[in-house]
Amino acid sequence: MTIAVAVSGGVDSLVALHLLKASGHNIFAIQFLTGYEKKETIDHQTIMHSHLKQIGIDFQIIDISKAFKTHVVDYFISTYAANQTPNPCVICNAKIKFGILADRAFQLGADLIATGHYAQVEKQSDRYFLKKGTDLQKDQSYFLSMLSSYQLSKVIFPLGKWLKKDVLKYAENNNLSSMVQSESQEVCFIKQRYQDFLVQSGQINNIPGPIKTTDGNKIGTHKGLHEFTIGQRKGINCPGPYPYYVVCIEQETNTLIVGKKSDLFSNSCHIDQINWIQPPSKQSIQVEVRIRYRTPAVPANLQIVAEDKAILAFHSAQSAVTPGQIAVFYQENKVLGAGMIN
Repeated sequence: MTIAVAVSGGVDSLVALHLLKASGHNIFAIQFLTGYEKKETIDHQTIMHSHLKQIGIDFQIIDISKAFKTHVVDYFISTYAANQTPNPCVICNAKIKFGILADRAFQLGADLIATGHYAQVEKQSDRYFLKKGTDLQKDQSYFLSMLSSYQLSKVIFPLGKWLKKDVLKYAENNNLSSMVQSESQEVCFIKQRYQDFLVQSGQINNIPGPIKTTDGNKIGTHKGLHEFTIGQRKGINCPGPYPYYVVCIEQETNTLIVGKKSDLFSNSCHIDQINWIQPPSKQSIQVEVRIRYRTPAVPANLQIVAEDKAILAFHSAQSAVTPGQIAVFYQENKVLGAGMIN
């Protein structure tokens, strides 16, 4: 069996590669070009190639910049153009890393593709399921939630049961730390303020409009709705009796609605474009749902209204439920599926 290991230059994918090699697997490394790489990323590829050559691992660099722009960058821009907030990493995983890149890896002779994600795959009967990683502080099942059961059948996550601290120790003990590129928390294809990136795309314009409170009073003027997302406080720049937060973005009237922090809470939301990893057996199910990566999962009732649509009713009201973001449904540590908040 041959395994292609997708390496990013970070410590996690490098340790995953070394673990698979140490286990005796036939492996080769792959890395993809997005067309938006920084100079230091290109320079680091040379270091990575030299290291892999020394330990006898073939390294393939695959240019998928056209597909990356179509599936990730254009999605990012069009979602903001609709005054919603995208999650490009989730889409990149489903469409690029475990989609187009995986297909290229299989064409090169791989049977499976491995990455350094902190998540687990489990097979039950003839289906493959996604589970949280053992290190709950680093668990990345949220970002993998739009993968299909078939895609999961072709995946290995060597770090699924590892703790991040042990990964770092392994890297240090095996002289890997000096080859690791620093991890970025930013959107990988944006080198400036994302608002400037959106305007420079030519698809979004700076169109000023009114800022109104929830009771309809105009308190100021915004420079463009693309500057804001639900729950945002920074950048409103309007004095008032209390701090203002973005409560609603009205595209039809080009109006930014702001209010108190308490105005951000919602009892329910609509979900569409649902990807079911484990299709439910009932129309109404109890789940734990995560509405963004940095917040914990909370209990909710999921009422399925169509094959890819549902209504999510939270057991307790949630703050800043943001259209365009991904809602991921869990039962214990298993991912049932995920969809777009509408």
